[in-house]
Amino acid sequence: MRFTEHELTVAVTAAAKIVAGGKSVRRAKGEAAWDSMSKLDRYHLLDAVGSQVLPVLLALPDVEVPAGTRPTFTDEQIAAAVQETMGESGVGRLRQKVAVAARLTLVRTALAQLPIRQDPDALIVPDSL
Repeated sequence: MRFTEHELTVAVTAAAKIVAGGKSVRRAKGEAAWDSMSKLDRYHLLDAVGSQVLPVLLALPDVEVPAGTRPTFTDEQIAAAVQETMGESGVGRLRQKVAVAARLTLVRTALAQLPIRQDPDALIVPDSL
């Protein structure tokens, strides 16, 4: 799937905010947990979540996305992309299942937060440019 840079950024940031809300010491949720983090902590979290989510998003099959809609994928397509990007980790079956389930959840969260695809031909450039 060909995502724009903006779409990938929004997807990874949304997944990172969910993770931040779950791991916060003060148990702040979502935006509050994200806002309470330092910029360095945000960077480290975005790096970690991005290394899990981006390879899967890029491995998803190409689908046509009409303007005004979000890309949609079946659970089988997402699971196949996760399995394809997991590789051999050398851990037990139970840990492998947990890792796959965690990555599936992150990717589904990222896909759910993708912005609506805009029509590139409908962009209006001001005359002052």
